[in-house]
Amino acid sequence: MRTRVRGWRWRRSPLRRRSDVVEAWTVLVVAVLLLVGAPLAGAAAAWWAHDEATSVSVEQRAERHRVRAEVVARKGDSLPSAEAGGQHAFRATVRWTEPGEGTRTTTAQIAAGTRQGEVVDVWFDSRGRNVPPPVDGTAVWQHTLTIGTCGAGGAVLVVVLGHVVVRRVALRRRLAEWDRAWARTEPEWTHRRA
Repeated sequence: MRTRVRGWRWRRSPLRRRSDVVEAWTVLVVAVLLLVGAPLAGAAAAWWAHDEATSVSVEQRAERHRVRAEVVARKGDSLPSAEAGGQHAFRATVRWTEPGEGTRTTTAQIAAGTRQGEVVDVWFDSRGRNVPPPVDGTAVWQHTLTIGTCGAGGAVLVVVLGHVVVRRVALRRRLAEWDRAWARTEPEWTHRRA
């Protein structure tokens, strides 16, 4: 019958080895790091990621502008439908009127399933190149949560791997200590001379 004694590594005992004490302290440190350190690491990573993503979003909003344009012609014979193409974008010729500059026409990427004559939102940068829309608040928060989760998960992984390494080293030391102790004790028990 096996009986577990809680906290035996903390109590004084002739059977307790230094490796037992190291392992007990390691378990305590691992528990604190998992309960406090990993969430803090995740929060710090998320905070950093949110600041970075927000600054990218603000920069993109400052340099990009939206135009409501009409699809004039499609590139190629036909565009696939929204069901077949999913979220893919295709090139088409679009036309819009800018105040003070008149009518402009260019080639831009539009969503799948858009038909000739429909009005779509098209984004341009300061040089007049067609670009994707700026990052929105949802994308910023998705990025923040992803980086925060990865940061916390990475911290947990490092702590757990560190604990595994310490346990293996402690086990080897413990077995070596027991072998040395048995080498001293064995001749008395077996009445054998070394």
